[in-house]
Amino acid sequence: MSPFAIVSADLANLEQQQAIVALVDAYASDPMGGGRSLASEARARLGAALQAHPTTRAFLAYDGRSPIGVAVCFLGFSTFAARPLLNVHDLAVLPEHRRRGVGRALLEHVAEAARGLGCCKITLEVRADNGPAQALYRAAGFVGDACFLERHL
Repeated sequence: MSPFAIVSADLANLEQQQAIVALVDAYASDPMGGGRSLASEARARLGAALQAHPTTRAFLAYDGRSPIGVAVCFLGFSTFAARPLLNVHDLAVLPEHRRRGVGRALLEHVAEAARGLGCCKITLEVRADNGPAQALYRAAGFVGDACFLERHL
């Protein structure tokens, strides 16, 4: 039996909103997340903004009552397949809980949700220099070598 549990986040639940914000902030503070905490304005808005965004799907990993991991996803659409897709925007596990299967379990819950939504695929992006994350994603069945670009507004 797994020492942790994965749940679909209830974005109307303030405690779960706060857990998501704290985990995303921890991820942002990690070198692979940029190495800086979220701006205070973003931290203040994030929970309600995720709840208000109609395509948000989020999953939380708990060790007992402590949140230890998160997957924040958004429903998108594949024009090539004419079906929805689910994009994993953030996947984060607290450092002290890594390499215990938490990330893999989160990804399996994402896949189950995507199947339930009729999605044709799951997408995500990963830094080119994040070997451990790439290994996790490949072990979970992800393939590809796309390049991600962004333009800040």
